Amino acid sequence: MRVQGKSYRSVWLEGRTVRMIDQRLLPYRFSILECPTYRETADAITTMAVRGAGAIGVAAGYAVAQAVLAAPDDPWRPFIAEAAQLVRATRPTARDLFYAIEQVEETVRLASTLAAARQAAIATAIRLADENAAAGERMGVVGEPLLSPGARVMTHCNAGWLAFADWGSALAPIYRAHHQGKRPFVYVTETRPRGQGARLTAWELGEEGVSYVLVTDTACGSLFRRGEVDCVIVGADRIAANGDTANKIGTYTLALLAHHHGVPFYVAAPRSTFDGATPNGEAIVIEERSEDEVLWVSGQAADGSIQRVRVSAEQARARNPAFDVTPVSFIRAFITEAGLISPAPESLAPFIKHGTPVSIH
Repeated sequence: MRVQGKSYRSVWLEGRTVRMIDQRLLPYRFSILECPTYRETADAITTMAVRGAGAIGVAAGYAVAQAVLAAPDDPWRPFIAEAAQLVRATRPTARDLFYAIEQVEETVRLASTLAAARQAAIATAIRLADENAAAGERMGVVGEPLLSPGARVMTHCNAGWLAFADWGSALAPIYRAHHQGKRPFVYVTETRPRGQGARLTAWELGEEGVSYVLVTDTACGSLFRRGEVDCVIVGADRIAANGDTANKIGTYTLALLAHHHGVPFYVAAPRSTFDGATPNGEAIVIEERSEDEVLWVSGQAADGSIQRVRVSAEQARARNPAFDVTPVSFIRAFITEAGLISPAPESLAPFIKHGTPVSIH
């Protein structure tokens, strides 16, 4: 990704310090957050300084590696296990977070000494970040042919390069098509209550020069009814073994609309987001966040200051599920780093288990 002409990843490691673009401050201010310890990196995940399934996974891998670096000489294994559990508890829904923790923990388990564990943990965390960036780029290659010149694409939440180490998932095919001169047009949903579409997706599309318009979440049905949407591409936080997909709250609504109007609905995600141990969407844990995210909003006032205001009656209460589940029957195909995967069981099972694609064309 490029910001003001300079290349960045969304999250990276320098020495023992994890650095990341602080997404809480966008689009009003671009700032790099420094997390010298695993506890600070875990806190950045919890407070959504870093967000998006891929980026959360990368940060989690780095956090466990930081814990290995900080472990005492004896006993070091219990220290690392406790730290990994702290990182694991930050966000319950995103599969990539658990995948990264498991990968780093496995290298530590195989190490015979603390010195070897430290070397292996850092190498694994860096490898996971590189794999995440490469998967994003590859999903762009796989998904780009789905977009005809001038395609009108709807997306939800943020699944761009801020949500991955680089490139993103749902936005990667759009960026690829843009670079090839296809001039795609993007409908960006605002994505209440955190406004990831309004704050993050709109910002990064603008930085990249992709044409877009911001729409309220409640305007989407009208756009489908008027035939103004050619396809929908979203990312995913966890995909069950049968293909049911958990993504940002509101995704299910778009899938229903797309299904009713005959518009292709695609999910872009790497293999690390697929969870073979979760049989279906009913078994996916859905994170419930603070009601304050619904009752209050923050933004930039006319004088440039950032202010927080209440948008409801003082006595109002709210529910705030962060994700919903889209049934696999509404999904046209999965855009993965291994190819375009059919949602049929005979295609999903070998991909999830072995990474073997049974692609559709």
